[in-house]
Amino acid sequence: MFQIDPTSCRRAYPPDASISHATMADGWRVRVFDWPVKGTARGSILFQTGRGDMIEKWLETLAHWHNAGWHVTGFDWRGQGGSGRMTDDPLIGHIDDFGTWTADLGAFWQDWVVRVPGPHILAGHSMGGHLALRGVMEGKALPKALILSAPMLGFTTSGIPVPIAASAIRLAAFFAPKRRAWPDNERPAKPGQLRQSFLTADEGRYADEMWWRAHSPDLMLGPPSLGWLSAAYASTLFTADTARLAAMTVPTLLLGTRGDHLVSPDAIERAAGSLPGARLLMFDESVGHEILREVDSVRHSALARIDAFLDEVALPA
Repeated sequence: MFQIDPTSCRRAYPPDASISHATMADGWRVRVFDWPVKGTARGSILFQTGRGDMIEKWLETLAHWHNAGWHVTGFDWRGQGGSGRMTDDPLIGHIDDFGTWTADLGAFWQDWVVRVPGPHILAGHSMGGHLALRGVMEGKALPKALILSAPMLGFTTSGIPVPIAASAIRLAAFFAPKRRAWPDNERPAKPGQLRQSFLTADEGRYADEMWWRAHSPDLMLGPPSLGWLSAAYASTLFTADTARLAAMTVPTLLLGTRGDHLVSPDAIERAAGSLPGARLLMFDESVGHEILREVDSVRHSALARIDAFLDEVALPA
């Protein structure tokens, strides 16, 4: 099988990949990245990105799986990347209900599984990991295996009980749902500044994101809206339901880091404890939120664990 250097994909599209659009049930068009393998595929991985992301940030990771024989696909969530916007301000990330996104995931999944080779794997990072888990919990997708990288399963609330924090945010969102949840500080900054320290210690990979946004400014997104934040709290309360988690049968691998300042490491560990037979890999405080875009030692360790997990559970369809 032809092997591609993953680093060559970091700032260029693979020549044999395609970008198109899929139409959701209500007519909304989402941008789709699709990269088949030449010859017989081992199976297919649908990888979904985090809040404010675009698929371009993850091309190096997709190249790793593609080299291993997987047909890889991903689509930008409606309202971000190349899938339009939900407000008049193109820099605000907004949604009224995360159920809109899981409905999109379900519709895409049902079409995708009949046109790409199995076994079918669902993977997601951060918000994408949250939505992948919720989609499976809701029965919108039934993958052979589920991979969640730093999934957004909760937030750190500085000692305030989550239901109380969620209620306060819901009240603020009622009056100004499309107002920015925090100041304009989430855009890419120069390497070494605070945002990078949250995401990755790898300056080159962090710079890749800035390169893509400079060359494709229409993909850029800033902070979320109050409506997004309220919907996020409501949705994480749903995925924290231990009875729903205990009823899941899909083999699941969760990756997290104690150094995560964007999502709750404790929530990831609690979910792993409630999911039957879940596998968990937790990194220490030195590792940032974007585990699959971290320094090579971290990234290679994470990918090796994912590869071993797929070898274990994703037998041919």
